[in-house]
Amino acid sequence: MSGIPTPPVPRKETRRIEQLGRVRTDDYAWMKDDNWQAVLRDPALLREDIADYLRAENAYSGAVLAPTAALQAEIVAEMKGRMKEDESFPALPHGDWHYGVRYETGGQYPHYVRFREGHPDEPETLLNADERAKGLSYYAARSATHSPDHRLFAWAEDTQGSEIYTIRVRDLTTGEILPVEIGNCSGDFTFSPDSQHIFWTYRDENGRPVKIFRRALSGSLDVPAEDVLVYAEPDPGFFTGVSASRSGKWIVISTNDHDTSESWVIPGGDPTAAPVCVAPREKGLMYDLSHWDDRFVVRTNADGATDFRLMVVMDDALGDRAAWKDHVPHRPGHYVTGCICFADHLVWTERVNANTVIEIEDRAGLRHQLATDEEAYALSLDGAYEFATDELRYSYQSPTTPRQWYAYDMARRTRELLKEQDVPSGHDPAKYRTRRLLARAPDGEMVPITLLSHVDTPEGEPAPLLLYGYGSYGISIDPIFSTRNLSLVDRGWIYAIAHVRGGSEKGWNWFLGGRGETKTNTFTDFITCAEHLIDQGYTDARRIVADGRSAGGMLMGAIANLRPDLFAGIVAVVPFVDVLNTMSDDTLPLTPPEWPEWGNPLTDTTAYDRIAGYSPYDRIEAKDYPAIFAIGGLTDPRVTYWEPAKWIAKLREYSTSDNPLLLRINMEAGHGGASGRFKSLDEAALIHAFAIWAEERARETQVGEKRAGATRGTRG
Repeated sequence: MSGIPTPPVPRKETRRIEQLGRVRTDDYAWMKDDNWQAVLRDPALLREDIADYLRAENAYSGAVLAPTAALQAEIVAEMKGRMKEDESFPALPHGDWHYGVRYETGGQYPHYVRFREGHPDEPETLLNADERAKGLSYYAARSATHSPDHRLFAWAEDTQGSEIYTIRVRDLTTGEILPVEIGNCSGDFTFSPDSQHIFWTYRDENGRPVKIFRRALSGSLDVPAEDVLVYAEPDPGFFTGVSASRSGKWIVISTNDHDTSESWVIPGGDPTAAPVCVAPREKGLMYDLSHWDDRFVVRTNADGATDFRLMVVMDDALGDRAAWKDHVPHRPGHYVTGCICFADHLVWTERVNANTVIEIEDRAGLRHQLATDEEAYALSLDGAYEFATDELRYSYQSPTTPRQWYAYDMARRTRELLKEQDVPSGHDPAKYRTRRLLARAPDGEMVPITLLSHVDTPEGEPAPLLLYGYGSYGISIDPIFSTRNLSLVDRGWIYAIAHVRGGSEKGWNWFLGGRGETKTNTFTDFITCAEHLIDQGYTDARRIVADGRSAGGMLMGAIANLRPDLFAGIVAVVPFVDVLNTMSDDTLPLTPPEWPEWGNPLTDTTAYDRIAGYSPYDRIEAKDYPAIFAIGGLTDPRVTYWEPAKWIAKLREYSTSDNPLLLRINMEAGHGGASGRFKSLDEAALIHAFAIWAEERARETQVGEKRAGATRGTRG
């Protein structure tokens, strides 16, 4: 590698694995610390030889990308310039109060505040996350909320990035944090409607949310009460959670894997009552609940409703599956993604052709729709505390349009713009263009692609292009506004999203078409999108940098093996690339819950062979791989640090090109990367700088190859 430092060379310890009559070997299994569960809680416990190797890899990637340091700093400055430092977001009303989130100038973390109706300039701070994060290398708060009686404020905090949360409670009368500390929590909890209890989700030693406990908050708050077990999930493949209906009438316990769900309810007026099952789990039956006065609205795929339907069941018929009645019938291609109930209105969202619409129905059954006419956009519901209100909060954005927050009067059908995302350094939507393309897959399916480019980037002339993809779990990658992507687009790049199968952009069948036995459609769809963008003149082969995170990192590993010739570089953040080994380790947090997604290679030979056929780590072979940048987190419980570490080590062993293969492990963070809104910019800028560097390097290589070819032709 001319001009490139020498990478670390990890030792090889061949481990032979026999499974279902199959045999595989793994030379880098030693990178997994046997004490990994303890390392999640305390990274200092990582075995020293592994720590030394990871630090050497970080030093190597830092040295290779050192020439981009000035570019990284420039991009960070641009990104920071697009952020309003003293930012605030529209507060949600609840009784006499409004609850919201603000950032202070220079602050990394949010401040949760409230103010009295009509007094927005007199906020009371409920949680100063900047203060909580002092002296910590990582901090995250989630599920921050107030009790229904406005007396208490609670949040769950993680100080390792391992997603092991502790719930803390503040008395809003005194301002003091109470000794109600609840550890080993998944971060999921809710106050009971009477404000006398917290229901919270226990995270077991394997990192799975498997139990719901109740803790009393009545009486003296100076002495923590005992936790009472409310629900224990018997299936290690199911994850549990808990919430309270906004009607205040029910507490809902939800448990599910990737294709089956079950809900249990407790009366809000009797929170110590035993939970009642709404409908016993049936393989393949999925449902979730929203409460509407005297009935539940059930979003479900029951009776063949692949794209889901809305049904209703009366409170007094709970437990009777036959009592469910159709309310919004199933319409193929109109994927019902969510539902929220108000006293006089029912609201639900649908995804149609990779865009979102909001549907509203009043008590008389009259319906109307919120939508827009841009080619690609995202509508989202912004939540609500109040039940008896005609006000709906929602947001609109597109790749060219900054986010806009609206208050919509559902009765009058009028809206008020509450806030538009401020871009301090300036943003003119007219200087950018959004396109929605369709690429034909080999089986005839049309795969959507969303494009963002600057108007000064000529259409029809190949440009460098970053192609993002995910394609798993039915998660849709919505075309939102991102100030970070503008740093590439303003440099003449095109930013593109490949809405591949495995997501739900075109409905639940779009997900099913890239799952289990059809998983390889995710990979071939992405390749189809890259080829279509080349054929349409937007870019050229080896001017594309592919980008994917988590399960999208699996996509990156797969396309690296299948079509490395298409890409100048590949970015894989917390990449799920060691699929066969991970899905064969039932101690890992997500393995049993994800067997419905990928298959169980411990018991099913067909699943084993299928996964082995695409698992990126297992399919590495001698070929010219492009430059690859893998990023992981030491305390990541979802995609463990050793997956990207093993992947890069094996790629280096087999790659026949001189393209650098880089690994960076964040030694102080987990799946979400660095915490803090400014610290996260460093990683974003590093990725952009790598993309620019890799594309320029590939172009220089192509020029050299053409010159060499011309010389060889003359000699011939």
